[in-house]
Amino acid sequence: MKINAILPDKGRDLRLDLFRGVANWAIYLDHIPDNVVNWVTTRNYGFSDAADLFVFISGYTASFVYARMMLDRGFIVGATRLTKRVWQLYVAHIILFVIYIASITYLALRFGDSELINEFNVAGLVANATDTIQQGLLLKFKPVNLDVLPLYIVLMGLFPPVLWFMLRQPNLTMVISIGLWLVSRQMGWNFTAYPAGTWYFNPLAWQVLFVFGAWCAMGGARKSGAIINSKYTLWFCIAYLLFALVMTMAARFPDFGALLPNWLYSHFKHNDKTFLAPYRFVHFVVIVILVVRFVPKEWPGLEWKVFDPLVVCGQQSLAVFCVGVFLSFVAHFLLALSSGSLLVQVLVSIAGISIMTLVAYYISWSKRQDKPLPKNPAPKAPAATAA
Repeated sequence: MKINAILPDKGRDLRLDLFRGVANWAIYLDHIPDNVVNWVTTRNYGFSDAADLFVFISGYTASFVYARMMLDRGFIVGATRLTKRVWQLYVAHIILFVIYIASITYLALRFGDSELINEFNVAGLVANATDTIQQGLLLKFKPVNLDVLPLYIVLMGLFPPVLWFMLRQPNLTMVISIGLWLVSRQMGWNFTAYPAGTWYFNPLAWQVLFVFGAWCAMGGARKSGAIINSKYTLWFCIAYLLFALVMTMAARFPDFGALLPNWLYSHFKHNDKTFLAPYRFVHFVVIVILVVRFVPKEWPGLEWKVFDPLVVCGQQSLAVFCVGVFLSFVAHFLLALSSGSLLVQVLVSIAGISIMTLVAYYISWSKRQDKPLPKNPAPKAPAATAA
């Protein structure tokens, strides 16, 4: 079958690193309840949030990295490299899972806070530890805030055949992905969770963002240049962002929401995240269009030093994400122990982001040390002098 995708140019796209760093910082802040600092994140001003950005960039990056490998070295090699990445993600999740539940259990016992166990959904460990841990290894049992990484593992694990088909029929792959998302919403399809319920991030719905990222990387964004740069598209994007802002503020402030017509407000106040509400997906597409239009790959601002911490955090995304999830629990616990004052909220927010950034810089430095030093060229022999 003929290759119809347009592979992205070789070389690192700093936009991916920058926005992945933004997503990691925002996920950390959003996981801390009753924290005024998380008002700086996008979830307060529109339908989509950092989770949408994380999944989209993951799909874009996966196709960016593995598509050329699949073409140059065959499907089997590309699929095995993707499987290797899935294994790395799984190991990271299990390590984080063990540390997370051990920390919650220890602190709950140490300070006599039984509500902490219930709040973070680890009560099953007390009643039935063996089955609960087993289901955790199968990704069915997930404590609070440990939902994104299992979603990423499933999407990456199923991606090899999707990427193979995307390279040959990118538009049809995107249409099938949208169809699966809409059907899963209509039929209520989802993965089962333990001990009851379903996954908070339904993979059958959220795959559309992952595939959309791959589609953009495989030439979808480039082929849509005329639409992206149209003035009518720009006006639609601005109008939709304003509409999303109003609806989101109405959900945040019920008194303001009461001023809006109920037939309109009732459709948006819950912002269905599990099945990825259509208006949420459209909101994120609008953001992508504006970024592609106004932040090109060659934008000089990507080299500004002020963005370096975000870029480095994006380059070491997996480690930074895991550290951020754990630190969000620590920050939550510290706020619960203390007065929860504005000063404490600001301090735990800054401290957590600083630790995540230090971890990213350390890993970057450590990786550079693993590379062999450049060999010095051998000195030239002196030229013989004429007799």
